[in-house]
Amino acid sequence: MIDTNSVQGQEDSSLYEYAKRQKGHTSMMKQADQRNLTMVMDLYELTMANGYFNDGDMETRVAFDVFYRKNPDRGGFTIFAGLEQIVEYVEDLHFSDGDIAYLRSLDTFTDAFLDYLKKFQFRGDIYAFPEGTIMYPNEPVITVVAPLIDAQLVETAILTQINHQSLVATKTARIVRAAEGKMVSDFGARRAHNMDAAVYGARASYIGGAAGTATVLAGQMFGIPVSGTMAHSWVMYYEDEFEAFKNYAVNYPDNTVLLVDTYDTIQSGIPNAIRVAHEVLEPMGKRLRGVRIDSGDLAYQSSKVRRMLDEEGLEDCRIIVSNSLDEHTISSLNIQKACIDGYGVGERLITGATSDYSDDTLALLGAVYKIAAVEENGVFVPRIKISGTVEKITNPGLKKVYRIYDQNGKAKADLIAKADEEIDMSGEFRFVDPQMPWRNLKFTNCTAKSLQVKVFDKGKRVYELPTLEEIRSYVKRQLGEEIWEEEQRFNNPHVHYMDMTPDYYDLKMSLLHEKGKATS
Repeated sequence: MIDTNSVQGQEDSSLYEYAKRQKGHTSMMKQADQRNLTMVMDLYELTMANGYFNDGDMETRVAFDVFYRKNPDRGGFTIFAGLEQIVEYVEDLHFSDGDIAYLRSLDTFTDAFLDYLKKFQFRGDIYAFPEGTIMYPNEPVITVVAPLIDAQLVETAILTQINHQSLVATKTARIVRAAEGKMVSDFGARRAHNMDAAVYGARASYIGGAAGTATVLAGQMFGIPVSGTMAHSWVMYYEDEFEAFKNYAVNYPDNTVLLVDTYDTIQSGIPNAIRVAHEVLEPMGKRLRGVRIDSGDLAYQSSKVRRMLDEEGLEDCRIIVSNSLDEHTISSLNIQKACIDGYGVGERLITGATSDYSDDTLALLGAVYKIAAVEENGVFVPRIKISGTVEKITNPGLKKVYRIYDQNGKAKADLIAKADEEIDMSGEFRFVDPQMPWRNLKFTNCTAKSLQVKVFDKGKRVYELPTLEEIRSYVKRQLGEEIWEEEQRFNNPHVHYMDMTPDYYDLKMSLLHEKGKATS
């Protein structure tokens, strides 16, 4: 094992080079060591950058769009999350001496390119939807306009943050909607894909509407309310269930929530919880705050438990349930009129998984990063990807996205326009539905809001990031006031319209015809 203290004391030697010299040592960095997240990139980004550098193309400016093709869970919308971490990544983008040493060891890159990376800083512009914006397939939620190498190197980090946090935030919003006003808490850390996923998943869940998290580091980092009581091991440690409950109540008299299903919820757990309430807490002037059920038929048990508690004068004792919950199981519990006050949701929240494991409901978002334009003689020339799969054909060129609202403030559609187009909604505004371009369609009595804001200008951040509470409130307001109920239902949601201005539609069609001829 490497002595990190001695590593730090070595002048003119990187951690990597020192580690290589350690006999029998195979791992150069431990998870607790400081990581340079710049290196979270696919190798091809670096090989392409090396090629661009060697060919003298590194100053050519390009535009890349970030978008996704399908809402997760066959849903009607997705919540954009993770922008704050993208900003942090871009602001700290650099290659350390140790990074350069490692890259040199791959025998892939020229010395001139590695020298270039030593001084590398991001120099481009980035436009993005404000974090928390409700978004839809095939619209550019982020646009990177930057020198070619700069734009290429940030791809993986941007996609990692968006794909993960947007998925979890969206899943949480669905679960919160199913809960119909009852508390939802993130219990998912132990089921997360790794520790970073647990922490940033907790952040995303809070954006999506969760009341809090059990993940302590997320509470520390982001100010998210934390909650938690006991596991089954607390009860099993003691010889007697009542003794376990009693000792917990003595330690936490102001917040006694007891896990009652270790042995038998109805025959043992609840009777012992009631006994603690009367014999331990009430003489202290305290009340039993809640009980948690983590197994069995939650609808039947919660109703039975409610009656048992009420009969003992514990009407204010909350019933919390957990156990592989998602929006579908919670909706089912509501239909059965289960007596539940709150939900602790674990693996299906933190992983974005669903109870329907068919191929098109896998736990992923699938955002992509595609080139949209290349600057030639001071003008950005559109680029388009053509595919035999229609949904993989990209939207070319520099563009803007507008959300169109009716006179009641409801979002009617999103509209893609050329970047230099003027959008005037004072009268009738003609648009094209790309799925049915033959229709003569117009917006009337509507307003338009441009969705992207400028986040970076020539490598410098020019956008004030909102607080986590502001992002959370923004999501709640959109879902409550702007987004149609029909888009939020779980089964067969209404598809949000993604329209185009006539000029933008003509641009796309002309490129398709031009490139189609070239490949025919």
